[in-house]
Parts: sequence; C-alpha cells; structure tokens
Amino acid sequence: MLGMPPKDFDLEVYNVPAELLRETLENIGKVEFVGKQFGVFKLWYKEIEIDVALPRTERKTARGHSGFMVDSDPSLSPEIASLRRDFTINAMMLNPLTGQMHDFHGGKKDLQNKKLRHVSKAFSEDPLRPLRAMQFAARFGFSLHDESVDLCRELIAEAAYLPPERIWTEWQKWSCAPYPSYGLQLLIDSGWISLYPELQAIVDCPQDPHWHPEGDVWTHTLQCCDQASAIASKNNLLAVVRQRLVFAALCHDYGKPSVNTTGHQGRIRSPGHSEAGIKPAQSFLNGIGAPLSLLDYVEPLVREHITHLHGEATERAVRRLAHRLEPANIELWEMLVEADASGRAPAPPSRPALEWLHKAVQLQNHQNRPHPILTGKLMLKMGAQPGILMGKILKSAYEAQLDGCIYDKQSAIAWYQKQRKNNQGN
Repeated sequence: MLGMPPKDFDLEVYNVPAELLRETLENIGKVEFVGKQFGVFKLWYKEIEIDVALPRTERKTARGHSGFMVDSDPSLSPEIASLRRDFTINAMMLNPLTGQMHDFHGGKKDLQNKKLRHVSKAFSEDPLRPLRAMQFAARFGFSLHDESVDLCRELIAEAAYLPPERIWTEWQKWSCAPYPSYGLQLLIDSGWISLYPELQAIVDCPQDPHWHPEGDVWTHTLQCCDQASAIASKNNLLAVVRQRLVFAALCHDYGKPSVNTTGHQGRIRSPGHSEAGIKPAQSFLNGIGAPLSLLDYVEPLVREHITHLHGEATERAVRRLAHRLEPANIELWEMLVEADASGRAPAPPSRPALEWLHKAVQLQNHQNRPHPILTGKLMLKMGAQPGILMGKILKSAYEAQLDGCIYDKQSAIAWYQKQRKNNQGN
C-alpha cells in the first residue's frame, strides 16, 4: 500500500496522469482498464471492487448512449469534472485522505429529500439516464425532481438508439431493488412509459372493486411488484430467482386490457386474461433485452397465476401443475400468487395457494416436476424395442403417472405389461 501523503499535500492540484495512475493502482491490487472510452479502471483490492475514473471532458458526436468523444483530463478541477455526473446525489465527492466532502450541486439536500435531480444540461446527452433514474428510484425509494422531468422527456426520441444490453442492465437492477413501484412510477412521471405499450395499457385499466379495492391494474401491479420484492427478500432468493418472481409479478396481468368485459350489474370480469397475458409479456421482455431464459420462467408463471382459483389441491392437480410450470416450479409460483393476493391494499395480505405448496412439498414436487418413473432404460430391460412406439408409450406412461396410476417402479412395470398385453391382443 502507498504511504500517507505529507500534511501539505493537496489532492485537488496533484494531477495524476493515466499511466502513473495505472502503475500506482497495480501496486495495490489487480487492475483492468475496463472503460477505455471513459477512462475507467477496475481495481480489485482484497474482496473490494473499486471503479477508479479519470476526470474527463465529453463532446456529443452521435445519437445514443455511446455517441461521445471523450478526453481524459487529470487537470480538471473536481467541480468541473462533477458536471458530467448524472444526478446530484452521484456528484458528491469525499476526499479519502482529508475527509473533506465536496457537494457542488446540492446533492446532500436532494438525498435528504429523496429526489433525483440532474447535475447539468449534459444530462440530456445520454438517453440511458432516464432508465438509470428508474432503477435508482426503485433501489432507494426516490422520485424525479420537477426540474429533471422535462430533460427526461426530451430524451424519449433517442431511446431507440440504446443497445438492448444496456437497457436490460437497468431493468435488471430495477428487479433486484426493494421499491420497484417507485421505478415504475418514475416511468410515468418522465413520460418513458410510452416506450412500453404493454405497461401503458394497464394504466387506468379498470378492475372489479369487490376483488380489487386498490383500484386499476396499474395500481395493483405496482403493489404486486413491491410485494414480490419483499417476498424475495424474506425468502433470501438468489438474484436470478428474484428477477423471475418480480418480472412475473410485473407481467402477470398484461392480458387484462384485451379481455376486460362488463357484465351483470356492472361487474368487471377478465376471462382468459392469464393466457392472453403471455404474448404481451413476451413482447415486453424482448423489448427490454431480457434473456430468453427469463421468458422461459415468466411465461408459465403468468399462464398459471390463478390456477388455484379453479380447483382443489389434489395430488393429481399438484403434479400436473408442477409439470406445466417447468422450468419454473410450485415454490416460485406460490410466491407469485402471494404477491398477487397481497397487492390489493387496503385488503390484507394473504397466501391463498399455501395448501398447494404444502401438498407439493409432501409429493416432493415443490421445486421440480415429477421425474418419469417408467424410462426407456427400464423398458429395454423388459424387452422393448427402441423406436417411435417406445416414445409414445413413455409419453402415455408419464400422463398415467401424473394421474396417479403410476407411483413407483413396480406400478410402472405392471402398467407397461398391461399395455404390452393389450397391444398384442390388438
């Protein structure tokens, strides 16, 4: 480690060239020049990961997030360098050697007021910043300052030039935040919700107040996402599993605008909205650059999110649900149902699918679908010949297993022998 500087050392006038900075950092830990365009070093010291950025000037040269001409300039003063930051809460600086705090733009006040406010007009040069505002709002429970609203709206036209991977990075951070509703509300405040027609469609979409005292689908969805986040934290879910739950909560009622009807005595119904929600969920997730693996989980969760309302939690029903949910599972599904049922404040939170989860745990199908008992290997041992017929028999055997007709190896053998006898008789 480097020694402490002399007492008369003034960091603000001690300009460190890039090469000297790199050599110095290499004496501390592992170093990579990860942000060449923006002059950013990544430093790993023990278990700490640190971004070290050189002061820089930028000139907008093209549309989009990366359309800049960047020049690293170690001679810039901290105040001038801070003008390139996005929000005032990110522009505050602490001199680690002297303990002196620099707050050139009122970041401390904005932090206390839980406001996201742009630092300078340079904010308008990067269309990624409204999405950064979205995930900051979700992470910290902040709202957008009035002065920054217009700048975000001016950037809507440039959103089309953002690369999908950068869009996904911000939405990914949103999904891991404790207050996702704040991020969604910021989309409305900034006008950026217009970029997501699947989300915009549920704003003001009515629901029957008997079942939804909270209001429209948008209000319900905001509450559901916050509930999903709280449930994920309560269950210590891994980040990737948390994403699946929160995005399923976000997408679960996308089908309601297309199927809503008003029936007897003005009651609002949404028949088939689970199935109708799959296509807009696909469109939305593709639009934000989400990985295909996420859609694989969200799609069955959306389709099955009200299954518990249409039957009892019998062993057969639970096994078949576990099968339909794959690659998701009943454990994750029950969390979504809880988020859905609890996103109805002022109605109290509830877990209406808990019986289904308990039954699935008993069957050991809460984290996976039933594994086939009759297998091709077992059939070969009993003299079966490989081919199309074997595949058809295995498929029928698995259906019989889901129905409870096959439940162990002996019952599988007996079922197969009966099928073979019947085929021979025909």
